[in-house]
Amino acid sequence: MIDRMFVPTLVHIVMGMAVLGLTGTTMVLTTWFAWRGHAAGRWLHGVLIATQAVLMVQVLIGIKLLDQGSGAAQLYIHYVGGLAPLFFFMLWYWIAPRDGTRTRWALAAVTTASFLFALMTYTIGQGYVRGTL
Repeated sequence: MIDRMFVPTLVHIVMGMAVLGLTGTTMVLTTWFAWRGHAAGRWLHGVLIATQAVLMVQVLIGIKLLDQGSGAAQLYIHYVGGLAPLFFFMLWYWIAPRDGTRTRWALAAVTTASFLFALMTYTIGQGYVRGTL
């Protein structure tokens, strides 16, 4: 069933833009909260969950496109670049500091690393698509 499904490349590009938008927004929000000294509330945790869900969907779409034969030369950027932003979130949940100030700034650092890695992956992927890499 899944092998017969076809995912257009445009879906991956649009999801990539959504990933950039959501990870960027999450980075700004967590940095703002850390700077203001506020603890992450319920809705900020909802934003974090939504960000991780969008990252997971993007990774699955990328793996399906690789399975279809689209961009086989980009295996490393898809696997490493696609999974690294999720790794930063997993690392956060595994070793989150318990101190209030450290917690806020560590979360801001995690979301910043996630955004920067997603931006790098998107930029490299677009370079491959355009043929400039």
